[in-house]
Amino acid sequence: MTIINPDPIPARLVALRTASTPELKKQWRELFDTEPPPFNRRYLESRLAYRIQELAYGGLKPATIGRLEAMGEQLDGGNMVVRRNRADDRPIVGTRLIREWQGIEHTVTVIRDGYEWQGRPYKSLSSVARAITGTRWNGWIFFGLKNHWSRT
Repeated sequence: MTIINPDPIPARLVALRTASTPELKKQWRELFDTEPPPFNRRYLESRLAYRIQELAYGGLKPATIGRLEAMGEQLDGGNMVVRRNRADDRPIVGTRLIREWQGIEHTVTVIRDGYEWQGRPYKSLSSVARAITGTRWNGWIFFGLKNHWSRT
């Protein structure tokens, strides 16, 4: 009779969800040999999950890395400064942001030079949020793209 040892990786991944933030940061130090970034818990969990699997099963295949680099070349023309430093954190053109406000669902589309809501262009998400609510809002927070409590 052959005894098969179960793969411990899925159990490690599930355990990330119940680990405390200090435990996640401790694992980060062990797996990355660096201090953890000041990002939210969900970010730490997802990066740790990837790293655990990467170390256990291997990283991306060289062919995949090559394809990703080629796509990056198409986007940034081979300019390493552009590649390392994204000029903004805006969502990708074509992304649809959906927010319910007072029982009405509002859909905003990211366009090349800003945002579009109800067929009208806007330069910022804050201006869209103001048009929807009639009051001043941080558009990133209004649409759930930025949580001012998430950097703890």
